[in-house]
Amino acid sequence: MTLVKFNSDKKNNTLMPGFNDVFDSIFNDTFFADRMVTRVPAANISETAEHYHIELAAPGLKKEDFKLNLDRNILNISVEQQPENSAIQRNYSKREYSYSSFVRAFTLPESANYERIDAAYTDGVLKIDIAKKEEAKAVRKQIEIK
Repeated sequence: MTLVKFNSDKKNNTLMPGFNDVFDSIFNDTFFADRMVTRVPAANISETAEHYHIELAAPGLKKEDFKLNLDRNILNISVEQQPENSAIQRNYSKREYSYSSFVRAFTLPESANYERIDAAYTDGVLKIDIAKKEEAKAVRKQIEIK
């Protein structure tokens, strides 16, 4: 059961002041909000002079749960978990970090060295380092002004 709260302190310029509050409370309700939340882990993508880095926030998993596949220039990260059949049955009132299965795909640039991809899973974060090809590494030098 969801309680709908009307806030009479708002100053609305509409003809029916409570009308907008009803729709705000319906669409901001957790029933709708939970279904609009994507069920894939968030990712950070960064780049250094030597590597591309992908970090995937996926708490509660084990490194054995992940499958990384490279198909041409597309890196697929997938997880498929079986539901736990534990003796303790819980009735959750809200459950946000339940990843039973997901797939994330990242298109790698042509400057990536597909032979040198390293991955590690620590503290709930999957870290993937993709080396750059030698010709793609940034060349830095001081240019003299004449």
